[in-house]
Amino acid sequence: MGYNISRCQKTDGVDIVKKVLIFSASTGGGHNIAAKSLREHFEASACDAITYDAFKETSSILDNVISKGYEKIVQITPRTYGRLYRAANNETLSHYVIAVITDIAEKRLLKIIQSENPALIVVTHPLVTNVLGTLKGEGEFDTPIISIVTDYMIHRAYLNKNVSAYIVGSEYTKEDMIEKGVPGDKIYPYGIPVRKSFLDYNSKIIKDYDVDLSVLLMGGSMGVSQVEKALSSLLKTKHYLKIIVVCGNNEKLKKRIEKLVQEEETTKKIEIHGFVEQIPKLMDMADVIITKPGGLTTTEAIIKNIPMIIPYYIPGQEEENADFLQETGMAIKVDHIEDITSVVDHLVTNKDILDNMAKNMSELSKEQSIERIIKLGNELMNK
Repeated sequence: MGYNISRCQKTDGVDIVKKVLIFSASTGGGHNIAAKSLREHFEASACDAITYDAFKETSSILDNVISKGYEKIVQITPRTYGRLYRAANNETLSHYVIAVITDIAEKRLLKIIQSENPALIVVTHPLVTNVLGTLKGEGEFDTPIISIVTDYMIHRAYLNKNVSAYIVGSEYTKEDMIEKGVPGDKIYPYGIPVRKSFLDYNSKIIKDYDVDLSVLLMGGSMGVSQVEKALSSLLKTKHYLKIIVVCGNNEKLKKRIEKLVQEEETTKKIEIHGFVEQIPKLMDMADVIITKPGGLTTTEAIIKNIPMIIPYYIPGQEEENADFLQETGMAIKVDHIEDITSVVDHLVTNKDILDNMAKNMSELSKEQSIERIIKLGNELMNK
């Protein structure tokens, strides 16, 4: 992948490698993947780039409460997480939460910024975005900040007037932010950064034309128990399907899936995977993907123009992503997992629906470009 970006230069024309400081946080995989991808692309454009997990670096309390607490809540009681997400979207409560986090994290964050002396700060997590914006507003530093919005609906935690630029996944997101008071000239719908390896992958796979439909069934990096229920529904369809199941790191789920397939003695073509790196390869093999709508997975599906069926999601940002995808004609949101059976059978006999969904995805993906994000970053550094 090439870049039409000149090397960062001093005003006197002497070459200088400028540093990009990228902050992320481990609440789900998408924030860290976006951070890693940006680091790789900034390095490819002749800039030095370094990533920090903001909560791990600043406070074990924040890391335990926010990062590890997130994982436990979404696994044990996702509805509680949804309630917390919506509560934090309240302007008053959001301001209080940010103030508390800022008090805990500011000394260490400022020490990192002073030590690294970056020309640009990029942030892939909403809470960290607002904390840094608050510190910048207090005059602690004057480095430009780019905030990467890793979902398709904006949470109030992202909003801070001291952010220099926002990168969002769609015009839909941009319009939502403008309604919330963010100046339109600060918002760039360049897309959510995905894995560099995903973008670099270009080996086209020939689809299996012996089947009526190829379905990729996923549940995120940790895997979800609903994947088993979704597979049961797919096995009840009346058509000849190829079903590619990705269980992620969930070994128990993988074993249950293997047992289910063995007990059903199905004639459908089944492939079962644990954690896999070559998601783009599996996407190229599929006609439709059944998954939860995390920002990263959603963006990868849009890039590949693979229509989505969404039967499960974590309440909060994933629920908002699902609504966005359905409203823009890129996905079908299924209220009950058992309805997958009739939905897939209907799609097999009405493939024009899939074609229209793929077309909508194609239109959106044309606007997405990580090269434009890097170019914007270089422009902000050179001002």
